[in-house]
Amino acid sequence: MFLEAVTVGGGLLRTPEVARRWAEPSALPELSVRGLAGHLVRSPVQVQTYLDRPEPNGPTISAAEYFATVVDTDDISAPVHRAVRERGEERAAAGHAALVDELDAVTARLSYRLGAEPEGRRVRVAYDLILLLDEYLRTRIVEIAVHVDDLAVSVGVEPPRLGAGVTDVAIATLVGVGRVRHGDGAVLRALARRERDPVHALRVL
Repeated sequence: MFLEAVTVGGGLLRTPEVARRWAEPSALPELSVRGLAGHLVRSPVQVQTYLDRPEPNGPTISAAEYFATVVDTDDISAPVHRAVRERGEERAAAGHAALVDELDAVTARLSYRLGAEPEGRRVRVAYDLILLLDEYLRTRIVEIAVHVDDLAVSVGVEPPRLGAGVTDVAIATLVGVGRVRHGDGAVLRALARRERDPVHALRVL
């Protein structure tokens, strides 16, 4: 499902609309189309980066716990969000064609490598957190699903369709973040009784 999501994102990235509006502002505050595209491509690149590191020992956390840990504020001026924007711009600095080529190359490598990784493979990721590879791929599916929509909106095209399995993983993971942060009761109210949802339990990113 991760590779499926990457393929959908790559199809959008290579469109002429993205190339034409490369330097324009995106739908996200303080982020260009170029920076958003770079951030999108970072998801598969980071998978490869973490797989290249020695496999860690130690307890693991879930995909939902990962997001609850690393995304701890919605203030776009906070260091965590500023760093995301900067890294996206850096990734895309060589231009649209170069970013498409990089995505194609990393997708080809991961298509082989992910199938060769053993069940239970662990990776050490940002903030020194340890996840099972499958759980980390869930976080990347969320990132791709969300930012494919952002990028499509930014360049004025219809968002490409993601497979049902991909969206199932993304939605379940995001709901899981709300459960980690606010508890099951708050999430239930957010889903069924919005008038009793003062914490906005489903606004997790």
